[in-house]
Amino acid sequence: MTQRAASAATNSKSDERQARILKAFHDCVIEQSYSSTTLADIARACDMAPSHLLYYFRGKDAILVRYFEDVATRILDRIDCFKPESPERQLELLGELFFAGKTVTQSEIGLMHECFGIAAHDERMRRIKCDFDSQCKAYLSHLFEQLPGRSQRDTRDTAEVAFAVLFGLRTAVFFDDDVDLPRALALFKRTMMDLSNQA
Repeated sequence: MTQRAASAATNSKSDERQARILKAFHDCVIEQSYSSTTLADIARACDMAPSHLLYYFRGKDAILVRYFEDVATRILDRIDCFKPESPERQLELLGELFFAGKTVTQSEIGLMHECFGIAAHDERMRRIKCDFDSQCKAYLSHLFEQLPGRSQRDTRDTAEVAFAVLFGLRTAVFFDDDVDLPRALALFKRTMMDLSNQA
C-alpha cells in the first residue's frame, strides 16, 4: 500500500469514527438533554472508551460545536439546492424543509434550541449561529429580489421578517401545544404570500 493510500484509509476511518461519535452525541442528547449527557454516555453509545473518543474531540463541548456546525451546513446545503426553482416554489420547499416533519424532526429542533441557548454564551457557537442566520437572510433577500417592484432595502427588511417568522413558528411548534406542524406550515405559507405580494 502506498503512503497516499494508507493516509486516505486512515482519514476515511477517522471520518467514520467522528460520524459515529456525532450520531451517538445526537442520540444521547435527544434522550436525556445536553446538560445531562456525559462524555462516558457518548463513548458508551458509540462503543468506544472515553479516552479513545478524546482522540477525535477534546470533550463534550467540542462535539457540540462540530454537531451544530454540521447541522447548520446541512440545512444551508438543502436551501442552496432550492435556488434554481421559481421564488414561489422556493418558498414551498422552505416550508416543507422546516415544517413537514421529515427533514428536521421535533427532537432535533429541541436539540437546536439547546444549541441556540449555549450560543448566547459560547463564542464559537455564537459565530456559527451568526453565520447561519446571515446566510439564511441573504438567501431570503435574494429570493425576494426576484419578485417585481422590490428595492434592495425592501428585500433586506422583508428577509428579516421572513426569517423571524420561519424560526418563530418553528419554535412555537416545539413549545406551544396549540401550534402543530400543519398549522405552522399554513401560517408560514400565508405570511410568505403576504410578504411576496407587497411591492
